Amino acid sequence: MITNEVDVLTALVPLGTGLDIIELGCGNARLLTELLQRCPGCNALALEVDAVQHAKNLARQPDDLKPRLRFVQASATAIPAEDQRFDLALMLKSLHHIPQDAMPSALAQTWRVLRPGGWLYVSEPVYDGALNAIVKLYNDEGLVRAAAQAALDQALQTGQWEQVAERRFDMQAHFPNWESFAQRMLYPSFADHHITDALRHQVKAAFDPHCGTQGASFTRPMHVRLLRRQPG
Repeated sequence: MITNEVDVLTALVPLGTGLDIIELGCGNARLLTELLQRCPGCNALALEVDAVQHAKNLARQPDDLKPRLRFVQASATAIPAEDQRFDLALMLKSLHHIPQDAMPSALAQTWRVLRPGGWLYVSEPVYDGALNAIVKLYNDEGLVRAAAQAALDQALQTGQWEQVAERRFDMQAHFPNWESFAQRMLYPSFADHHITDALRHQVKAAFDPHCGTQGASFTRPMHVRLLRRQPG
């Protein structure tokens, strides 16, 4: 069981000083923030398309990271950065959220802004496990998660990328109670899952057997693929 994915990332990617990093679909940028704290010589641009989450990121940005971490509301399909600007790009559970027909464009944009030899770290949840069985009651991601992997395979076939590592591991997802699960999983600001009262009760009935006095803990299987930009 992996408790912190930063450990996986730092074991795969040689993080020296002075690296420029971009995260595409950063969410709350938790991992990126910790990465910058571990690598004081690195700088980062964090893109998030969701206006609500972007505003939250701006409001709670740590003062000590403001000179090195910049938040921008933008999509991975139109990255607001010049060519060959970054050494490392991160997609953390974000590639499958991009519309399927736009995934190749997002990967092409990522290739454009990476320097030759730059790294693309893609971390995606595996379509399996007890948590996935609950979530698919209202948001079945089987097709989009498979599409994300297919888009990576297609990108590799262009010859613009080389896959240099692949890892599978389990992470814990913990929810203190049903209310925290509902707030985080049923009503995210970036998506409307059309939750009716009946559907909410159905999801709660599936969640409750996993929840005890200490909350509910799930094992979430993850799949990481590390690509490297080829010269061109």
